[in-house]
Amino acid sequence: MNKIQMTTPIVEMDGDEMTRILWKMIKDELLNPFIELKTEYYDLGLEHRNETDDQVTIDSAEATKKYGVAVKCATITPNAARVEEYNLKQMWKSPNGTIRSMLDGTVFRTPISVKGIEPNVKSWKQPITLARHAYGDVYKNVEIKVPGAGKAELVFTGEDGTEIRETIHVFDGPGVVQGVHNTNKSIESFARCCFNYAVDTKQDLWFATKDTISKKYDHTFKDIFQEIYDKEYAEKFKELGIEYFYTLIDDAVARVVKTKGGFIWACKNYDGDVMSDMVSSACGSLAMMTSVLVSPDGKYEYEAAHGTVQRHYYKHLKGEETSTNSVATIFAWSGALRKRGEMDGNNELMAFADKLEQATIDTIESGKMTGDLALITSLENVTKLNSEDFILAIRDRLQELLG
Repeated sequence: MNKIQMTTPIVEMDGDEMTRILWKMIKDELLNPFIELKTEYYDLGLEHRNETDDQVTIDSAEATKKYGVAVKCATITPNAARVEEYNLKQMWKSPNGTIRSMLDGTVFRTPISVKGIEPNVKSWKQPITLARHAYGDVYKNVEIKVPGAGKAELVFTGEDGTEIRETIHVFDGPGVVQGVHNTNKSIESFARCCFNYAVDTKQDLWFATKDTISKKYDHTFKDIFQEIYDKEYAEKFKELGIEYFYTLIDDAVARVVKTKGGFIWACKNYDGDVMSDMVSSACGSLAMMTSVLVSPDGKYEYEAAHGTVQRHYYKHLKGEETSTNSVATIFAWSGALRKRGEMDGNNELMAFADKLEQATIDTIESGKMTGDLALITSLENVTKLNSEDFILAIRDRLQELLG
């Protein structure tokens, strides 16, 4: 068969550990045989980030701004143990955090629904989409280890020299201090991305923070959302018969487990990180969730919402067999290919992306799946496949769908 042609590259961001192994398998077996794949490649593996002083991460984000569509493999955000393991120059920041802040977008994460993998929350009948703010909070924090007794202060110095000063805490011994920030501009972008996504998908939108405790920081989020909704979206929501409402984050958690799903839940950066993992795990697996970063000016970066599967990687290095779920990484590629096709008017590429996703779902629903799904499926007589054989099974089904 003739390969599908591409006109504009996708920005390709390679990653770390077991997901890097899967990345190559997916390209070799599911993409390159069928597409004349056109990408601008960036190696975001931890060793290369260290060699380039993390400049490669910045370059990949700039390329995403240029080309409009990117696909990213899972990457390591190093802790102290990783600094020692990889002999790093420093404890580099999260590459996801860097890219998200540069694109100033919102991350939308939705569980992938498959027959035989029912949510642990029995009331959920439709997927819940997590809309996660992609700037600031703990991902752009400044931290101090307090060595001993003393006073910690929060100080803002205006351009005109005016100071605002607040005491954070008077320490009588060692401790820690953390400073986080956000900007009205980024919060406004977050709000509009969420409202637009709700309108496009015709789904209700929830937004939740802790404004009763954080009376300035979280309350600013709440106020900006409400102002933009009232001025720009209230009438449109009414026409579509959808709802926007605000509630406290703890109330949202209590409510969400009693709903049928089928709505968008908007959260601040850290809350969205935690809650998307909760929703994806409740739906079966961290590897069964799509994730896309959408910038206010329409740039898209698709990724898997999970980590680098370190434990499986160490087994792989020993020559041991692994059964690692590659679904989220496959769907990152299909999402990026579909969006590239949509932007370029390439119907063949869009159709291929649809068939790649269908082949993946069909493979699981036929009873062929990785170990994490085999443990929780309601299907009978399933076949547990190793990492490579699962991808090969998807390739067989994809070839059938492509005729």
